[in-house]
Amino acid sequence: MPGQNYSTMSEFILFGFSAFPQQLLLVLFLLYLLMFLFTLLGNLLIMATIWIEHRLHTPMYLFLCALSISEILFTVAITPRMLADLLSTHRSITFVSCVSQMFFSFMFGFTHSFLLMVMGYDRYVAICHPLRYNVLMSPHDCARLVAWTWAGGSVMGMMVTMIVFHLTFCGSNVIHHFVCHVLSLLKLACGNKTSSAIMGVMLVCVTALIGCLFLIILSYVFIVAAILRIPSAEGRHKTFSTCVSHLTVVVVHYSFASLIYLKPKGLHSMYSDTLMATTYTVFTPFLSPIIFSLRNKELKNAIKKKFFRKFCPLSS
Repeated sequence: MPGQNYSTMSEFILFGFSAFPQQLLLVLFLLYLLMFLFTLLGNLLIMATIWIEHRLHTPMYLFLCALSISEILFTVAITPRMLADLLSTHRSITFVSCVSQMFFSFMFGFTHSFLLMVMGYDRYVAICHPLRYNVLMSPHDCARLVAWTWAGGSVMGMMVTMIVFHLTFCGSNVIHHFVCHVLSLLKLACGNKTSSAIMGVMLVCVTALIGCLFLIILSYVFIVAAILRIPSAEGRHKTFSTCVSHLTVVVVHYSFASLIYLKPKGLHSMYSDTLMATTYTVFTPFLSPIIFSLRNKELKNAIKKKFFRKFCPLSS
C-alpha cells in the first residue's frame, strides 16, 4: 500500500516463548535471572575495582571499564523485558518500545564490538611499540577512542533502526522471537522496499562486525610476530598472558554471534532457535566478567585484595 503509514502498527506480539511448556518457562526464568544478576554484579565489581585500585588506572583497564558499562547497558536493554515475558501470558510490546529496544540493543552491541577492537589495538601498541605506548595511548587519546566507540555504536544503532522502521508493517504483528529482532521484524514488512532494507541491514551489520574482527586479527598477527621474537620462553609467556583474557572474550563473542546468525536455515525448531538466541543475549555477557576476572592475573589479585579479603577475612 503506497500511502499507508508504518506507525499504524501500534504493537507487536513476541512469540518467542509462547510455545514453551509452563514448567520450562519457570526454570528458564530462574536461570536467566541468576545469570542477569551475576552479569550486573560481575561487571560492577570490575568497574569498582578499577576505580579503587590506582595501579589499574591504565589504558587497558579504562577500556575494560567502558566494556563493562556497555555490557551492563546491553543486558538491561534486553533481559528485564525477556524475564517479564517468561512469566507473562500476554507478550506484547508497543511500537515505540520495540523501536527503543532495537536501537539500544544495536547501539550497545556495536559499541561492545568497537571496544573489543580498540582493546586489540591497545595490546598491539603495548607489545609492538612499548617505547611509544605512553605517547600513543595518552589519557586524552584513550578518552577520545572510547568516545568514538560510543559515537560509532550510536550511529550504527540509529542506521539499522531507521532502515527497519522506515518500512510499512501492514500484515501480521507476531514477531517469532523474544525481542524485537531485526530479521524477524523484516519478515513482517510489506512493500517493494523490503528486499533493499534487508540488504541494507546486512551490509551495515556485516561490514561493521567483519571490519572489527579483521582489525582484531590483524593486531594479533603483529602481536604474535613480536612475541615470537622474544628470546626467552618465560618472556613470551608473560607477554602473551596480557592478551589471553581479551582474546578469549573475542572468540566467545564472535563464536556465539556466528552460531546464531550464520546457522543453516530450516534445520532447527522454534525451541532450539529461541534457546540459541539467548546464548548471545544472556550467556555471552554472563561469561565476560568471569573470563576477565579469572584470566587477568592483575585484576584477579586486585579483586581479592579489595573485596574478597575484606568480606571473607578468615580465608586470607
